[in-house]
Amino acid sequence: MKFFISAGEPSGDLHAANLIHALRERLPDAEFTGFGGPRMVEAGADLKYPLVNLAVMWFLSVFQNIATFLRLIVMADRCFRDEKPDAVVLVDYPGLHWWIARRAKARGVPVFYFVPPQLWAWAGWRVKKVRKFVDLVLCSLPFEPKWYADRGVPHAEYVGHPYFDELQDRDLDETFAASLEIPGRPLLAILPGSRTLELKRNLPILARAAAKLAARRPEVRFKVACLHEKHRVLAEEIIAETLAGLDGLPSPDLEIHAGRTPELIRVADVAWSVSGSVSLELMMEALPTVVLYKIRPIDLMIARPFIKAKYITLVNLLADAELMPEYLTDQDVSDELVRHADSWLGDPEAMARATSALAALRHTAARPGATTRAAERILARLGADKPSDAVYRGPHARAVSLESVDEEG
Repeated sequence: MKFFISAGEPSGDLHAANLIHALRERLPDAEFTGFGGPRMVEAGADLKYPLVNLAVMWFLSVFQNIATFLRLIVMADRCFRDEKPDAVVLVDYPGLHWWIARRAKARGVPVFYFVPPQLWAWAGWRVKKVRKFVDLVLCSLPFEPKWYADRGVPHAEYVGHPYFDELQDRDLDETFAASLEIPGRPLLAILPGSRTLELKRNLPILARAAAKLAARRPEVRFKVACLHEKHRVLAEEIIAETLAGLDGLPSPDLEIHAGRTPELIRVADVAWSVSGSVSLELMMEALPTVVLYKIRPIDLMIARPFIKAKYITLVNLLADAELMPEYLTDQDVSDELVRHADSWLGDPEAMARATSALAALRHTAARPGATTRAAERILARLGADKPSDAVYRGPHARAVSLESVDEEG
């Protein structure tokens, strides 16, 4: 059996790679090709184009890459025509994926959407594309199947978010994590995003906020998490330029670590993070967090009429409450970041409330096994199912005194 899988972001690349492993456990001779990144290659996929390297955001960025997207659509169509895959699996990344789905259906290839885009949040009119081009939507959030059903899409099933699978299987460097802890010196983790553009837009605000918080609380330490070494070098440049332009504020030591996000989250006392699936990891560790997403004024102006959801953060959407203060903005909100962090660090009761709320949500919302369930649903739809039980081994939970919360959950 042949599968064409496409993922356009680092998180999607990881989800796709794990899905490849789950499918291969059930079909050892299965073949995989498509668009994606290094994780898919490691999982054994024959990558036709490194789509993860082309991760773009917002409308104008898409137009700037239109020639490449057209070339990829033609490339996918030829693959569907000549190699005749048994199924196409799309992972998040709307826009290009609608065109790939269109070409797959035209060639008679079943289409599955794993971790579907959040149409209910900003692009509800695109549900008609799901009705026309997608055979099965593998939903990651519990309210999504009903949302689709109410709009004429009965083929939507809740399997859970694959991020929870990856969290329970992740190996942390406990020695490194322990080395970061200093009694009496609270740690603030800064998570500026996994895309280069996110880093460029958000890190200056985060660095300014660090300088302002350091002026209030010199005992606080700051650690910046980057995806890889290339981002670490870029982060150093951004931080140096930002801090050099500040007058009358201290220049805190913003130590940067590449590939150490889980360890930083594990030991941090509070965090500032760019919006993304990392918020689920922050929830799993019950880490009080402020979420930022800085975009250009023109992008915000264009996007604002389409945004239908109450929140931009997955954790807040799951809770239907703002457990993580969030800012989708074109402004410098460094003062707001400082205000929240200072409140948590200076008030043990406020810290306990924030931590308890996240732990309670973790208790009810974290449902591992999504990747296994997705693989089984795909194979069942294709008539090649081989049942297997997903084993829940439990998250690495932040050590907090929440016995009463867990009992209530």
